[in-house]
Order: sequence, then structure tokens, then C-alpha cells
Amino acid sequence: MPREIIRIGVVAQRRPPVTRWSTGELRPLLVLPVEPATPPGTLLGTEAGVETWYVGGRDVVLWSGDASHHRDNLMSGRPSVWVALRGSDPARAEVMAATVDPYEGEGLASDPDLIVDAVPMPDAVARAVAAFADRHFVEMPFKKRKRQPADPNAVVSRAPRVLQPEDKWENRKGRRSDP
Repeated sequence: MPREIIRIGVVAQRRPPVTRWSTGELRPLLVLPVEPATPPGTLLGTEAGVETWYVGGRDVVLWSGDASHHRDNLMSGRPSVWVALRGSDPARAEVMAATVDPYEGEGLASDPDLIVDAVPMPDAVARAVAAFADRHFVEMPFKKRKRQPADPNAVVSRAPRVLQPEDKWENRKGRRSDP
């Protein structure tokens, strides 16, 4: 399956704690269209207690099978890159994932160990994603299934509700279907 890799840099922001019992919150702020030579965990600046950190680089992998997802993202009105961070200490935080697939980003957000945010997509990344999606997008026509009416007088139904052990896929492959 054709793919393309875009290497980006991730900048995060750490806000001071709201209460004395909590720690500061580190959240993705923006992505850079190219990975800088700056080492991960570098403090870029501080303003009014809010720290800006470069947390590292990550590959964004574009798969040809996800071209329609990339187009959905680009046509959303706010193209985004979903960035997943692990860790609250900016000097040791890891960029676990970065994606432009909105459905993959939604899946990342279900992990309670990750901090996932959708940040604005830089123009250079948007152009690369648009070019890739245009090359690999295939329109899938909608085909509505026709329902077949049930025959109340039929002796046997069209398909059994429960498959017999010999009809199960696992048994066809030579595996046991029951533990």
C-alpha cells in the first residue's frame, strides 16, 4: 500500500497548576512543518508562568487507504494534526503519535494515559497532505442494499442464526473455535 512520511516537530505549552495540589498541565500547542535541530525537551520561552517547550519530532504517515479521511480533514474548515503526548514533565515528555487522520485521532483520544489535542495544520503540511490525497483518492459509490422480504411460509430460513462448528472460519483454517 503506497504511503508517504512527513517529519514534523511538536511544540507544547505547560501552564501553571490551578491548585496547589495539582501539577502543571502540558498540552500540544502547534506543529512545525519540519523537524528543527533543537533537542527534545528544550525550553523555548516563558511568559506569565506559561512555558513553551519543544518536545520532539514525529513521523506523520499518510496511507493511500486513508486518503478519504485526509480529504475529510482538509475540507473540515479547520485542518488539524492530532498530537498525542505522554508525560507531564516537559523535559521528559514523549510524542507518542501524530496523525492527520481525524478518525485515528479520535481513537488516540480514548487512551487515558495520553494527552491528545488537535492543533492547526501548517500550510506546508496541508499542501503535502492534499497532494497525497489527490493522488490516491478513489471515489466509492454508495450502493444501497435491497432488502429481501421474509417468506413466512418458508420451511428453512436463508441462513442459520447460529453457525455450526464445522462452518466456522476457525475450523476451516485448522484451528479450534472453542477454548
